[in-house]
Amino acid sequence: MPTLPDRIERGRPYPLGACSDGTGTNFAVFSENASALELCLFEATGRRQIGRYMLPEFTDGIWHGYLPSVRGGQLYGYRAHGPYQPEQGHRFNPHKLLVDPYARMLHGQVRWTDALHGYRLNSPRADLSFDRRDSAAAVPKSMVVDDHFHWRGDRHPAVPWERTVIYEAHLRGLTQRLEHVRPHERGTFAALADPRLIDHLLRLGITSIELLPIHAFVQDRRLAELKLRNYWGYNTLAFFAPEPGYVLERNLHEIRHAVQSLHQAGIEIVLDVVYNHTCEGNELGPTLSFRGLDNASYYRLLPDNPRHCINDTGCGNTLNTSHPRVIQLIMDSLRYWVEEFHIDGFRFDLGVALGREAHGFDPNAGLFDAIRQDPVLAHVKLISEPWDLGPGGYQLGNHPPGFAEWNGQFRDDVRRFWKGDEGLRGALAERLQASAELFDYGGRRPWASVNFLTAHDGFTLHDLVSYNHKHNQDNAEQNRDGHDDNASYNWGAEGETDDPAILAQREKIKRALLATLLLSHGTPMLLAGDEFGRTQGGNNNAYCQDNEISWLDWSLLDTEPSRELLAFTSRLVALRQAHFTLRLARFVHGENEPWPGVHDLAWFDERGHLMTQGAWDNPQGRLLTVRRAATHHDGRIEVSLLLINGSQKDREFRLPGPPLPWLALLDSAQPQAVEQRVDGADGALTVGAQSVRLLVARPSAPAARE
Repeated sequence: MPTLPDRIERGRPYPLGACSDGTGTNFAVFSENASALELCLFEATGRRQIGRYMLPEFTDGIWHGYLPSVRGGQLYGYRAHGPYQPEQGHRFNPHKLLVDPYARMLHGQVRWTDALHGYRLNSPRADLSFDRRDSAAAVPKSMVVDDHFHWRGDRHPAVPWERTVIYEAHLRGLTQRLEHVRPHERGTFAALADPRLIDHLLRLGITSIELLPIHAFVQDRRLAELKLRNYWGYNTLAFFAPEPGYVLERNLHEIRHAVQSLHQAGIEIVLDVVYNHTCEGNELGPTLSFRGLDNASYYRLLPDNPRHCINDTGCGNTLNTSHPRVIQLIMDSLRYWVEEFHIDGFRFDLGVALGREAHGFDPNAGLFDAIRQDPVLAHVKLISEPWDLGPGGYQLGNHPPGFAEWNGQFRDDVRRFWKGDEGLRGALAERLQASAELFDYGGRRPWASVNFLTAHDGFTLHDLVSYNHKHNQDNAEQNRDGHDDNASYNWGAEGETDDPAILAQREKIKRALLATLLLSHGTPMLLAGDEFGRTQGGNNNAYCQDNEISWLDWSLLDTEPSRELLAFTSRLVALRQAHFTLRLARFVHGENEPWPGVHDLAWFDERGHLMTQGAWDNPQGRLLTVRRAATHHDGRIEVSLLLINGSQKDREFRLPGPPLPWLALLDSAQPQAVEQRVDGADGALTVGAQSVRLLVARPSAPAARE
């Protein structure tokens, strides 16, 4: 390594972070309340400090300086000087080494020790005390990154929203048990580029893979002491750096190669991002980065007692997204992942927290406005988890146009309908039509409703039909964690069973659930492994299970039930893509008539009669027919029928008039059934108990009718 310079030059306040120009590196970090910022350099192992410089300039809240001869690979950290006044919200402590919020790569992991705290952990005055122990040995080091990549014509697949099918997956869990992948590559981005994995996604019909957090995160001290791990990764330390274990040999190009491989297959990659809180927890948490750099700016604090964090996230702290520099941090991070790694979209964890202003949640909050107007983000998919734990925290349907939202109402209503709960026929109808009552305003489209049955948080599809109760004992919380109300049903036995009748019933309900998901308007999202029956053994909160409880067991595909479920799910996705009435790009309300006597949306009972208000209000009603009709932009007319039997007996459905040349394409009760013409003269079909049938007709073009 070249000899370090004796002095640091003035440098520039922008861009933030450590930016190498090939001959030296500019360092810039925000802290409007610090009195001084110190840059510390470390040798290659991160153990020994080799240089220390006071950043010489302070411009508009940015401390900055330039070091000649410092290049890519250099490890560094900051120490912030300033008042330690917790009652005023200030927690500066220069004895604590701090990770650069803009670090592009981290070296090492947090090593838990009391020295990580800015106060004396066992002091009777708690966080009002001051700790002078140096934390450098226990803190990951930031790394100067100087890499270049030639994308060779890579393009975003730009899958239209109405054709999007999302696959939510954990990078490590998805690939850890891929036996044909080299062991050291499993669980990394290198494995994500595996051709056989991509072939599986293509066979299934996936257009967009959504990865749980890949930003660098911290292993909670409590979990580490219990020999468990923060598996999901919702505990972010750095918003620009990948989790070190997800890339081999600190090579960012692995991420780019994986993205490029997915793009070549026409598959988008969406990142689950956690900009609502950080790993530092509440006021009693460690000082690792943001807290030590400028606690009063980065975090929302109680106005009348800024010693304490506002905890709208349930994770101890909430990022202050009303502060312009915090908005800048998030915007710079989003643009970085799009521009440097060609990411196609983002799912915002606890998205309501991002829209909180002083008066509460605001769809016109500054961060939302910044995201919506940004030209770099204009072409990527934006998805919000529309809730947090603060006041008025459930804001489903209230995000601004341009954002899709995870539709928890879809999950709950559809689960309960197929479980057998009463009074859900009307709610089911709303979910089938992309919850128009929630999303049809301001020019929003059906895709704004991200429909899902299962997600990382909760039961898998297999467990949903196999357990009445959660079984989270392995989490070491006496089974108190996780949701108690899962709208699940085991159909006769708790957990795994050899009873053929129970197994057949469970598979039938799985197919009905999947048919409802993939034949509904809106954007469908599948949980990875649900397509072949993955189980977590009844654990509905496997956040700390970095083991075979969470990892996908690909060997299930060697069994007949799993292969059949995969084939059925793939067929559903293919039908959705082949028939435009199953994925309309605009809301319909029965106001137009694409074919004489056939409106664009109509609801019928099993007799083929239009639904009446009395029928909708009948709590025992479990039979429903929805007819959709539309004209394609090329002039083709298509009409589709969904016949839904939520009862426990086979039922005869009369097809609503006028007679059309119906083709029966799917029967979830008989997944092996082939396509067949339906006798229009008879106009009746049997729909099996707890099942869905799909019929499609394509009448002649208008000119041929005359």
